[in-house]
Amino acid sequence: MSEAPALSVRGLERTYVTGDRRLTVLRGVDLDVHAGEIIGLIGPSGSGKSSLLHAAGLLERPDAGTIAIEGRDCSKLSERLRTRVRLSAIGFVYQFHHLLAEFSALDNVALPQMIAGADQAPARERAAQLLTRLGLAHRLDHQPAQMSGGEQQRVAIARALANAPRLLLADEPTGNLDPATSADVFSALHELVRETGVAAVIATHNLELARHMDRVLALKDGHLEPQSMF
Repeated sequence: MSEAPALSVRGLERTYVTGDRRLTVLRGVDLDVHAGEIIGLIGPSGSGKSSLLHAAGLLERPDAGTIAIEGRDCSKLSERLRTRVRLSAIGFVYQFHHLLAEFSALDNVALPQMIAGADQAPARERAAQLLTRLGLAHRLDHQPAQMSGGEQQRVAIARALANAPRLLLADEPTGNLDPATSADVFSALHELVRETGVAAVIATHNLELARHMDRVLALKDGHLEPQSMF
């Protein structure tokens, strides 16, 4: 029997209502992402990329459809159980790093592990290992304001992988960076995803970066369409 996908979405629908206006961004979306696979998600602003990631990451409830994480249907879980799944099985990277300003890089990466139940010493050890792997050995004790934008985003990547999730969801992770820094950060993310075997869905407007992913899907008129990038 084949292993269940890290993420399996079926029939996902999402409509936003503002006054008399209805905007449907997801129309019966289906998606499977397997361990070790990197999926690129492209589409214009407002096409529903963030809505799909938020639903897949159990941050929002869709209007219809099911979301399974490693074969477990999470669609009807309570908020408490959804939070537990997010903490243990899903990592998030956003366009803005959202690091805790008063904490060091090391503590920003150790804290999610401690919230999940890890002791301080092993949490800090794993944080140091991840940050070092991302080229930040010299920044462990620095606060976010003391780091460049690229360094801050590398810390955010380390934090997302701190609890060894099976699914990584990244929403425009290099969107606020200049082209050279964007390429460096994406390369670091790509290598770490390959090393850990996590399943990854990365939303991006950068078509050059999308070429390096295993599959690229475009969200158009509420549907996912495979794209050839070559």
